[in-house]
Amino acid sequence: MNQRSDFIILGSGIAGLLSAHKLAALGTVCLVTKKRASDANTNYAQGGIAAVMDPRDSFEKHTEDTLVAGAGLCDEDIVRLTVEEGPARVRELQELGVRFSADRGGDAADLGLEAGHSQRRVLHAGDITGREIERALLEACRRNPNISLFEEHIGINLILDPEGRCRGVYAMDRQSGLIRTFSAPATILATGGAGKVYIYTTNPDVTTGDGMAMAYRAGATLANMEFVQFHPTCLFHPTERSFLISEALRGEGGRLQLKDGTRFMKKYDPRAELAPRDIVARAIDAELKRTGEECVYLDMTHKTVRFLKSRFPNIREKLLSLGIDMAAAPIPVVPAAHFFCGGVRTNEWGETDIPRLFAIGEAACTGLHGANRLASNSLLEGSVFAHRVFLRLQDSSRRHKLPRFEPAPWNPGKAEPLDEAVVITQNWEEIRRLMWNYVGIVRTDKRLERALRRMRLLNREIEQYYWDFILTPDLIELRNLAEVATAVILSAMARKESRGLHYNLDYPKPKASECRDTLISRKSAVKLLR
Repeated sequence: MNQRSDFIILGSGIAGLLSAHKLAALGTVCLVTKKRASDANTNYAQGGIAAVMDPRDSFEKHTEDTLVAGAGLCDEDIVRLTVEEGPARVRELQELGVRFSADRGGDAADLGLEAGHSQRRVLHAGDITGREIERALLEACRRNPNISLFEEHIGINLILDPEGRCRGVYAMDRQSGLIRTFSAPATILATGGAGKVYIYTTNPDVTTGDGMAMAYRAGATLANMEFVQFHPTCLFHPTERSFLISEALRGEGGRLQLKDGTRFMKKYDPRAELAPRDIVARAIDAELKRTGEECVYLDMTHKTVRFLKSRFPNIREKLLSLGIDMAAAPIPVVPAAHFFCGGVRTNEWGETDIPRLFAIGEAACTGLHGANRLASNSLLEGSVFAHRVFLRLQDSSRRHKLPRFEPAPWNPGKAEPLDEAVVITQNWEEIRRLMWNYVGIVRTDKRLERALRRMRLLNREIEQYYWDFILTPDLIELRNLAEVATAVILSAMARKESRGLHYNLDYPKPKASECRDTLISRKSAVKLLR
């Protein structure tokens, strides 16, 4: 069955939901999301959204902080437009019902300070900012009669017409296994990142790089895939492997220390705990390797219970449920994969190099983050580019009308039922562990070469499974995960320096000659994978 609409949006985080809300004013929207609509990285964002809302702050300061964090690879024009358009998008979120925490007077938003920021500019809703944004936007979308929400649908492949324009997507209904055709004159990828490519991640299970992989297979260019941000402080716990301990704790005075109480960050950077995430994550990694310990500790015991209750209620309650009282004892933490600064390359309107295909949010590489994302700039980027895609499509809808196109129905060929699901499980676990050990926080040429050799074999095996067997959600995700892992490895091998989030022991310093984006396409990668 072909589900027709004016716009298809894949993903239900801030970028997807805000896009859907806006585009519904122009026509019908199919909002397709792989699990429940709230299962998005946005829902798990604790820190907040950075924007210039204080008269003592300025666009120039926010721009400079972003450029410094990005280590020379930010597109300054993109940074400036994002920063300057940010306040309007924040006010729009408030109008849609997002309730940011107010200051003590109750007249203005309470602005937090996070690592890399020179001013307090992070609007937050306690420590569950993402959940609050997700709630308000989902309510707005569910009320809109022009938006049809398809939960539990996972994208398989993009649909291109004979002229190479994107005209929709094939997606599987996870409940029934049926594959549906969604067609529209414009498709927006807002599918988030790919944290599950690593064994330790702060991301939910849905983050398998589906949008990046689908765009890559269809011929789009990926940019800067080597720059994976590892959040320095994920809870170290045997049963809670992906609970994030927000950046905001360090912004509010949290101290990193070893088991014996020794603080160590000043050895690595004069900004200590307020250094950018890449520096903090590498420092923790170095200390763990040096001491042989399994974790370090984030100490908040110098703060009052009253302060912790009001500023970090969700984190505090979660830790208490696990037997950790952050007011009385330090929190055990380790780094974990958190955010992809790279993704599908786009221009300032969210357009990819495939006509009628857009990418926004973490799935995209807009040029905002460069080699390292500044804390709380991701929700900002998602909201700004959702609006910019709306403006572009509003304009093009007036000027261009595509000819009718009827996609071919999904053809399973001679595929048979999957004989051994254990093969998928084995490959899934191998890829994630391989990426953690060889393509993690610290890399070397030898580790990257080993990773690529293994991925060559795994890619062949997975692609054979894709053609031979009837698809399952696990096989779809595995295929996407393998595509993204390979793109990260190839991109890391191409960068012969250390810059931002990419640190290679064989090239420990940045080089002026390497100050450029790493671009990779399926066509260019084929030669390297032979």
